[in-house]
Amino acid sequence: MDIHTLTIGAARKLIENREVTARAMAEAHYAQIESQDETIGSFLTLTKDRALKQAEHIDELATKGDPLPPLAGVPVGIKDVLMTRGERTTAGSRFLDKFVAPYDATAVQKLEAAGAVCLGKLNCDEFAMGSSNENSAFRPVRNPRDISRVPGGSSGGSAAAVAAGFSVATLGSDTGGSIRQPAAFCGVVGLLPTYGRVSRYGLIAFASSLDHVGPFARTVKDAATLLEVIAGRDPQDSTSADVPVGSYAAECGRDVKGLRVGIPKEYFGEGLDPEIREAIERRIDGLREAGCEIVNVTLPHTEYAIPVYYIVATAEASANLARFDGVRYTSRSPQVKTLADMYRRSRDEGFGAEVKRRILLGTYALSAGYYDAYYRKAQQVRTLLTRDFQNAFASVDAIVTPVTPTAAFKLGEKADDPVAMYLSDIYTVTANLVGVPGISIPCGNNHEGLPLGVQILGKHFDESTVLRLAHAMEQDQK
Repeated sequence: MDIHTLTIGAARKLIENREVTARAMAEAHYAQIESQDETIGSFLTLTKDRALKQAEHIDELATKGDPLPPLAGVPVGIKDVLMTRGERTTAGSRFLDKFVAPYDATAVQKLEAAGAVCLGKLNCDEFAMGSSNENSAFRPVRNPRDISRVPGGSSGGSAAAVAAGFSVATLGSDTGGSIRQPAAFCGVVGLLPTYGRVSRYGLIAFASSLDHVGPFARTVKDAATLLEVIAGRDPQDSTSADVPVGSYAAECGRDVKGLRVGIPKEYFGEGLDPEIREAIERRIDGLREAGCEIVNVTLPHTEYAIPVYYIVATAEASANLARFDGVRYTSRSPQVKTLADMYRRSRDEGFGAEVKRRILLGTYALSAGYYDAYYRKAQQVRTLLTRDFQNAFASVDAIVTPVTPTAAFKLGEKADDPVAMYLSDIYTVTANLVGVPGISIPCGNNHEGLPLGVQILGKHFDESTVLRLAHAMEQDQK
C-alpha cells in the first residue's frame, strides 16, 4: 500500500478500520513534503498544529466507534488565497507576507467540518494572476511530472501537491482556468463548479464575477465527493446560489448512454497540439461507443473570449486590489514621509510585475473616455458568449474541448511574453465568463511523457452530468 496515492475513499476506509491512524497518515504526508517539496515548491506554510489536532479528533471518534464524517482524516491542502483562521495567508504576495487570517473561508470550514486534515497553504501565482505559477513572490512551483516544466497556474501548488503525493486532495480557485489548466499539466482531476455553487466567502478576490472555488483530486469520484462537501448556499456570500446540492459521487458510474455531447469546431482549430487533438478524439470515440450521441456545435464568438476576459478580469482586479494600500493589513513601506508617498511606495514594493500590469490594464479600461470603448463593450460581448452556450446547450447535454493548446511548457519559456502566456488560457476563460461548470481530467501522455487533459463543460448547475461523463471517460482509459 502506497499511502501517497490513496483516494479519499481508500484513505477514509483505512482510518475507519483502524489500519492506520489519522495522525500517522498526516505525519506520513508531512514526511513526504519535507523530503521532496524543497524541489517542487508547492507549500508556502505548513499548519502542523492545526492538522494534528484535527487528526487526533478523528482518531478519538474512530476509537469510540462513532460514525465518521465523509472526509475523516483525509489530508488536504488549501490554496493560499483562501483564509485559514490563525494561519498565515499570503495570496502568493509579499504584500501579505505576515498577514494572519482572522477567520476561515467557508470552503475551508466545510472541509474541516467533514473531517479533512488541512496540512497547509499552497503556493500560487500572486493574487491568482498567472498561468504558470512563476508569478509567486516566494518561489515558482515545479511540475512533479517534469521539474523543468511549469505546473500551470494560478493554482499550480494545489495541482502539484496532489500529483506529488503530498496530499490526497486540495482546494484551488479558478478565474480563467486556474484549476483546469494546472490539472491538465500535472495529470490530475480539477473541477470548476458553476459560479455560485461554492461560496467565495474568505477567498481573496481577483475578479469577483469570474472567481470560482473548486477541488483537485486523483479521481473524478474524489472530486465529486469534495464538491458535495463544499457546495451550497452561504449567507456570507450573496452570489452563492440557493440551488440543491446533488449526490455527485453517486453520478460516477451511471450509464451515459443517450447523452448528447457537443464538439465545438472553434476549439479544435489552428494552434492545438496534434497529440492533444488525437488524445481527445480517442476519448470522444469512447463516449460514442458507450452510447453517447456526438453532435457538432458552434460557439461563434469564441475568438473574442481572450480579449474580453483580459478586459473584464483586469478591470475587476483594479477595483479589488485598491484595498491593498499599506494602511490596514498589508505590509507598509518604511521609506515614506507623506500619506501619498506611503500609498505609492507600499504598492510599488508590495505588488509583483504581473499584478502591476493587470492593475494598469484594468484601471485604463475603466478610466473616463475609455470605459465605453473597452469595459462596456467587453461586457456586451460577454453576453454574446453566454448566448452561444445557451444555444449550444439547447441541443446537447455537455460540451467536450481541449483544456490547453499544448502540454506543460518549460519554466521561463513564456515569462517575457505576456501575450503568449495569456493565450495558454484560450480554451478555459470562456467558462468563467459564462459561469458554467467544467472539469479537466487526464487523457493520456504525449511523446515526452507529459500529461494531457480533456475538458467537459456543462449547463449551469448541472455538475451531475459533467461528472457522469468525466467518470465514463476516466474509466475508458483504464
